[in-house]
Amino acid sequence: MSKKVLVLSGGFSAEREVSLVSGKGVAEALKKSGYDVVCHDLTDVKKLIAVLEAEKPDAVFNALHGNWGEDGEIQALLDMLQIPYTHSGMAASVIGMDKALTKMLAAQAGVKVATGDKMRAKTFLQLAKDLPMPYVVKPVSDGSSVGVYIVKKPEDTAMINYPDGEREVMVERFIDGRELTCMCLEGKAYVVTELRPKVNFYDYHAKYTDGATEHVLPAEIPAEAAETCKRYAETVHRILGCRTVSRCDFRYNPEDGVVFLEVNTHPGLTPLSLVPEQAAYAGISYEKLCSLLVENAGCRKR
Repeated sequence: MSKKVLVLSGGFSAEREVSLVSGKGVAEALKKSGYDVVCHDLTDVKKLIAVLEAEKPDAVFNALHGNWGEDGEIQALLDMLQIPYTHSGMAASVIGMDKALTKMLAAQAGVKVATGDKMRAKTFLQLAKDLPMPYVVKPVSDGSSVGVYIVKKPEDTAMINYPDGEREVMVERFIDGRELTCMCLEGKAYVVTELRPKVNFYDYHAKYTDGATEHVLPAEIPAEAAETCKRYAETVHRILGCRTVSRCDFRYNPEDGVVFLEVNTHPGLTPLSLVPEQAAYAGISYEKLCSLLVENAGCRKR
């Protein structure tokens, strides 16, 4: 008898539409692999619980993105309901979504990180023009480069918009150079991709607009730098306790070397996403990747 999998997508974050694309692709892949698939667009938590009770899935494929999807919220709910789910568990999700905490743990494990400070958005906005430039400012807990700004000159601060003054942001030294990313699947990193966006940096538009970014796979960087990326990706995956798959982002230049920026414990699975591309390079099809995630689904035991 085939496993019943509920593919959960949509949700409440700024990445809702991208999540729906991921969910559609995942559902089609799982059906091809023989799973009994039920799709659910998350718009109401009570409705979700009712659907879970009615369908009684063997696993939930978490295709949500952003807040409420990859920050430990949905993971905690499914833990309480004792329903196995894909990707990392609650603890790794909470830590991975907190860029400041992730960087601290990574640095303690010997991973080179971008230097910076955490502060409230209202404090940052008061200091923005006086901080050493160039720098990058971004929310401590958000995904897909939402709310990220690169400030190279004082007039760049005019474009920054953080309506919630209590929101925590990270202010980091801007590291020029190549933008790199590396998937870790079941504890192993296979290859490094260089991202060459046709805009200023790999922002939300560049990630999800066809043709907006060139993916160079494998990255055209020195072998030593590629090995460092892979080692760092495996280290971060391990110290956070990620499950099945994660993806780490880096910057590289000859002077600074490889510098870790952040981890995605719940990387996307759209046609433009990086993890399926790197998995294919390693000989793992999209269908096989989705099946691996389902077969490694789990939840915290009572």
